[in-house]
Amino acid sequence: MERYGYMAQSDDMFGDEDYPAYTMGRAAEIVGASQDFLRRLDEAKLFTPYRSAGGHRRYSRYQLRLAARAREMVDEGTALEAACRIIILEDQLEEALRQNENYKRQHDSGAA
Repeated sequence: MERYGYMAQSDDMFGDEDYPAYTMGRAAEIVGASQDFLRRLDEAKLFTPYRSAGGHRRYSRYQLRLAARAREMVDEGTALEAACRIIILEDQLEEALRQNENYKRQHDSGAA
């Protein structure tokens, strides 16, 4: 799941949940998982971490939330691939509901 396709300006990055601010080591520490677990999430296509100029993975706060959710599900006995698919579907549903709500607001305000 890819949510950012740009490099944020330095003044934007602190408030941007999609800014790839965390190294793999720090991300693993925050999520409470191994670096290998984060690599496996990439392989399972839960998200694709940004790559630095040197090729190192960098993670955003949004990606860390997804990784933490996956770790919780795996810890509870869900297979990694199944957990990733569930999280992807949950995220797609949340986005569709958000778009639907925005559409309703625009439609309601235009009808008045």
